[in-house]
Amino acid sequence: MRLVIIPDKKNLIVRIAGELDHHNSFKVKDELDAHLSKDIAKNIVLNLRELNFMDSSGLGVILGRYKKVREKGGKIIACEVNPQLLKILELSGFKKIIPIVDSEKTAINCL
Repeated sequence: MRLVIIPDKKNLIVRIAGELDHHNSFKVKDELDAHLSKDIAKNIVLNLRELNFMDSSGLGVILGRYKKVREKGGKIIACEVNPQLLKILELSGFKKIIPIVDSEKTAINCL
């Protein structure tokens, strides 16, 4: 798994590659929380283009960050989601609370 976090004004652009599962979900959670605790970023753009797999631990990380961001009055938007992950997000109900757009640029413009 590879995680890239790019601060961009009031946004964190988060690019996750590989697998987001119980083996590495704590790393993603801890790194995102560290950035969010600085109170610089309000929103998160999740670029999932290179994410191949996500289990319930990964969904839990996203849901937890969604709650933290909402408490600050911010939003999470996912982008470039592959069809397999889109199905997981739909079945889990995440698609109802987290908008999914086609590109990172579109996601940033939505914020």
